[in-house]
Amino acid sequence: MSAVYDCSQPDSRADGLTAAAGAVRSSRLVVLPTDTVYGIGADAFDGAAVQSLLRAKNRGPDMPVGVLVGSWSTVDGLVLGVPPQGRALIEAFWPGDLSIVLPHAPSLQWDLGTTRGTVMLRMPLHPVALELLREVGPMAVSSANVSGRPPAATAEEAKDQLGDSVAVYLDGGPSGDPVPSTIVDLTGDEPVVLREGAVRVDAVSEVLGVPVSTS
Repeated sequence: MSAVYDCSQPDSRADGLTAAAGAVRSSRLVVLPTDTVYGIGADAFDGAAVQSLLRAKNRGPDMPVGVLVGSWSTVDGLVLGVPPQGRALIEAFWPGDLSIVLPHAPSLQWDLGTTRGTVMLRMPLHPVALELLREVGPMAVSSANVSGRPPAATAEEAKDQLGDSVAVYLDGGPSGDPVPSTIVDLTGDEPVVLREGAVRVDAVSEVLGVPVSTS
């Protein structure tokens, strides 16, 4: 049976964050608000939980899951190294709606899907999400919807689609316009925007000081 917590109320928010942290630590799924759309999340280092996430979304490993972090410094332990372009984007847009793809550290024992040695990272600008991430560490998070259906802009929309496959729903109110994050791939010789979302390509180019192509 799923539990829904109203994060606009201090007591309910505190109880919800405690319940969500417990759920993540016990390999269960949670839905959390972010600054883009609602996300469905699990412990990034728990392969069984990530598989449960993919099943809940009716999605295969060919569409790997990104990772949300609660601080800039967390990134250094997850990747081979953060290049100067990555640092520039982090300083300009984090926390916020820009995702960065980098080669992940080979020592990490995780299975996020068919990532080909890379990981997509983002630090969201939402207080509830950040508080949970700082409590439990990096989380594998995807949009809170069944594949092929619209991303959820409210906890209620997420519950309508995902039901009891999720243990805890953190209701942070409407997310606003359901615009996804912009994804910038820094794994090659030149940066490439894989998806233009909330951050425009010209804003990325301005920060990096070079024209950025799109895939």
